[in-house]
Amino acid sequence: MDALMLARVQFAMTAMFHFIFVPLTLGLSVLVAIMETMYVKTGNETYLRMTKFWGKLFLINFAIGVVTGITMEFQFGMNWAEYSKYVGDIFGAPLAIEATMAFFLESVFLGVWIFGWKKISKKAHAFAIWMVAIGSNLSALWILIANAWMQHPVGYVIRNNRAELVDFAEVIFSPYAWLKFFHTVMGGYIVGAFFVMGVAAYHILRKNQLDFFKKSFKIAAIFGLIMSLGIAIIGDFHAKEVAKTQPSKMAAMESLWETQKSAPIYMFAWPDAENERNTFEFLSIPGFLSYLAHGDFNAEVTGLKDIPKDERPPVLPTFLSFRVMVFLGVIFIVLSLLGFIYAKKDTLENKEWFLRLILYTIPLPFIAAQVGWIVAEIGRQPWIVYGVMKTSDAVSQSVTSGQVWMSLIGFLIFYGILAIVDLSLLAKFSRKGPEPEKTA
Repeated sequence: MDALMLARVQFAMTAMFHFIFVPLTLGLSVLVAIMETMYVKTGNETYLRMTKFWGKLFLINFAIGVVTGITMEFQFGMNWAEYSKYVGDIFGAPLAIEATMAFFLESVFLGVWIFGWKKISKKAHAFAIWMVAIGSNLSALWILIANAWMQHPVGYVIRNNRAELVDFAEVIFSPYAWLKFFHTVMGGYIVGAFFVMGVAAYHILRKNQLDFFKKSFKIAAIFGLIMSLGIAIIGDFHAKEVAKTQPSKMAAMESLWETQKSAPIYMFAWPDAENERNTFEFLSIPGFLSYLAHGDFNAEVTGLKDIPKDERPPVLPTFLSFRVMVFLGVIFIVLSLLGFIYAKKDTLENKEWFLRLILYTIPLPFIAAQVGWIVAEIGRQPWIVYGVMKTSDAVSQSVTSGQVWMSLIGFLIFYGILAIVDLSLLAKFSRKGPEPEKTA
C-alpha cells in the first residue's frame, strides 16, 4: 500500500477506535446526571448509589476516550499536511473552540464532581455533573461542525490557492452541521441506554440488588426509547439534507444507478459497481426513495450513472452500512419499547429470555454508530472536502509509506493495550456491581 492508502487506514482505525468511547461517554454522562437529579429530588439513597456506580463506569470510559482522541489530531500534521495547509484556517477554528471552551468546561466540572462529594451541596454537585454532560455535548457539537464543513463546505472563498473563512456564522449554523450533531449524539445516548440496560439485565438475571438494577433498567429503557424514536425522525431530515448537498452519497446509500422520478427503495438488492447495476433487486417500495430524499413521492433522484466515475463513492460499503444502520435502528425501538413495558409492569424478573437478549445486544448500538460513520465518511469519497478537495490531494507530500507503517503499527499496539485495559475495567466493575446497601 502507498502512503495515501496507509494514511487513510491509519486515520480510519484511530477514528473508529476513538468512537467506541465517545458515544458511551455522551450517553452515560446524561444518564448519570438524570440519576443524581432524581436523588436530589427524592432523597432516595438508591439513586445516589446508582449515580456513584454508573458514574464510576463513566469515568473509566471518559479517561480512555480522552487519550484516544488526542492522538487523532496529530495526524493532521503528520499525514495530512496538504489538507491542513489548504483548509486549516476553517477546519481548525471549531477544533480550537472545542478545546478551549467545551473540553475546559467538561474537565473542570468533572473535577468538581469527583472531589466534591460531601464538600458542596447536593444541588451544586448535581449541577456539576450536568455541566459535565453539557460540556461533553458541546465538544461533540464543535467537532461535528468541523466534520460537517467537510461534508458540506459553506462560508468560505478560495483565495491565494487556499480556502479562507469569510462567514463563521454560516459554518456554525449550517443545517447539515446541526442535523449531524443531533443524529450523532442521539446515537450516543442509545449506546449509553443499552449499556445500562445490558449491565442491569446481567444482575437482574442473577437476582442481585434487584431494586437498584430494576430502577436503573427503567430509566435507561425510557431514555433509550425516546432517543431511538428521536433518531429515526432526525435521520429522515438528515437524509433529505444529504440528498440535497451530496447526491452521490444518497445514490450510493440506496445503490441507485439510473436517475429517475418516483424512485423506489428495494428491500433486498446487491450492488455491482463494475457493471453499473444491481445483481438482484426485489421487494420494492415505489416512490419511497424519492420521498426519503426530497419529501415527494414523485421527485427525481440523481442516479450514480449521472455522476462522473471518478467522483462516485465506493458503493457496496456505503450501501451495506446504511442498511445495517437502519435495521439496527428499528431493533432499538422495538427492544427499548419492550424494556419500558416490562419495567413499567414490574415483570422484568420473569422475562429471562428478554434479559438475556438485552445483555447480548450491548454491542449493537456501538456497531450502529460505527456503520453510521462509515456511511458518512466512505460515502463522501473521493472528496476529503466535498466538491472542494479530493482525498488524494490532501496527504502529506513528504511522508513515506515506511513512516506511515511505523506510526500505524505504533498506534495499533498502543490502542490494543488501551482496549484491553478499558474492557477489563468495564467488565470487572460492571460484574462487581455497586457496594452493598448500608444498613443501620
